[in-house]
Amino acid sequence: MIALIQRVLRCTVTVDGNPVSSIGRGMLIFLGVHGDDTERDLRALVRKCTGLRMFADDEGKMNRSLADIGGEVLVVSQFTLFGDVSRGMRPYFGQAAEPAKARSMYEAFMESMGETGVTVRGGVFGAAMQVELVNDGPVTIRIDSGDIA
Repeated sequence: MIALIQRVLRCTVTVDGNPVSSIGRGMLIFLGVHGDDTERDLRALVRKCTGLRMFADDEGKMNRSLADIGGEVLVVSQFTLFGDVSRGMRPYFGQAAEPAKARSMYEAFMESMGETGVTVRGGVFGAAMQVELVNDGPVTIRIDSGDIA
């Protein structure tokens, strides 16, 4: 699994012109599920995301976690994180999980994040979404579960 995390002041997801989810200060997580991902990958990624110290303390250093700031999370499924452009100009998405598995892992990821006490919102799986955000910093961090599981 890949989590592309953006530290945000606020974020909104819209589908067909209608807002479906929004958060205040916290994390926008674009989540990609690989075809070989397992429950172990999911648990490792949830643990890393919830404990990640990417929010500023009183001295301006990234030393606070989501829980420390009372932050929220918005998770958007994004298979394109597995776009392979090593050949040609058109991305190949063959490493991304099939939709049924990706949906299941996406929903389990959000549920597991919520079990940590964090407020979690989601996009609409498989929909064409517009994501509007105010990136704080900007700070963007990429985590691959294969590096931490």
